[in-house]
Amino acid sequence: MYIGGVDVRGLHHLLWEIVDNSVDEYLAEAADRITVTLHKDGESLTVSDNGRGIPVDKHPKLKKPTLEIILTTLHAGGKFSDKNYARSGGLHGVGSSVVNALSDELVATVHRDGHEWMQRFKRGKPTTDIKKVKPFRGHGTTIFFRPDAEIFRRVQFSSELIRQHLEDISYIHGGLTIVFTTT
Repeated sequence: MYIGGVDVRGLHHLLWEIVDNSVDEYLAEAADRITVTLHKDGESLTVSDNGRGIPVDKHPKLKKPTLEIILTTLHAGGKFSDKNYARSGGLHGVGSSVVNALSDELVATVHRDGHEWMQRFKRGKPTTDIKKVKPFRGHGTTIFFRPDAEIFRRVQFSSELIRQHLEDISYIHGGLTIVFTTT
């Protein structure tokens, strides 16, 4: 329902949702660079930005890390707060959690508050607690994901489709650097 199907369009829509979150950081004047990497297997991607980094502190009401809530709970994204985003794309608070739910593996790495933080997920559920990995200067979010082959008809991303879509985004958002690589 959220991504339009389990065909090639739905598969690529997962990537657009993660990229849209990074573009929202640019629109909030918090980022100016996005890197999208299509891995050698053609079945997994990594999206990194130099934005603020998804919050990792415990949510005051839910008593779980905010990162975990955003990635596992529908309508928990920052777009529902009128303070965070005046303009945004994507599914408005459900995109990341939908991508997570439809992925066999998702790894979120956040650079924020002087540290690198990491948490792993499978099919929308955390498989690890959030971990403070190491001290880190800088900020941003990196999302690695591998869509679930039990859900999608075929898990094979098109580098040409990705390249074209990213070119469109970079044309629309002058000043935003988007790098697309394959490994």
